[in-house]
Amino acid sequence: MMRKPLLWLPMVLGLGLFVLFYLGLENPGQRIINSNVIGRELPEFSTQVAVEGVEPVSSENLRDGKPRLVNVFASWCAPCIQEIPVLLRLRAQGIEIDGIAVHDRPADISRFLAENGNPYRRIGLDNEGRSQLEIGSSGVPETFVIDREGRIVYQHIGIVTEQDIPDILARLGETG
Repeated sequence: MMRKPLLWLPMVLGLGLFVLFYLGLENPGQRIINSNVIGRELPEFSTQVAVEGVEPVSSENLRDGKPRLVNVFASWCAPCIQEIPVLLRLRAQGIEIDGIAVHDRPADISRFLAENGNPYRRIGLDNEGRSQLEIGSSGVPETFVIDREGRIVYQHIGIVTEQDIPDILARLGETG
């Protein structure tokens, strides 16, 4: 008599896992994370020249008293191509955007910018990914809002879309 309910247990557990899996697919992960870098001052880092004639990015030049975005990207990153029009729109609105290209080559970065547009004021090359890790990024694309005092106030993981613009502008406004 006690054995019959136990026979249903694997099926109930399997159904529960299926429901959890389905809900996970229906509600993909949030782009807002509780990053441990938020609220911290930018760590010391520097990048190499990525494009001739364009200043590279460093923690020092991000502390110039202006709020800005720092976008981590790569020429080999297909989602990075998708967000370029949105970044160009932000730049057209007067938002300063600095880019850190990771695991990339200068020729490929130049081609990427020529084909898709250049939203960046400064671009740094981070071939070893050290600067990327220092600021708390683990993938591409990722975008950070840096306040005028050089603190990270927001981390956006994934593509910046049109729907993200009001939130990013508000966060830049909070810092301005």
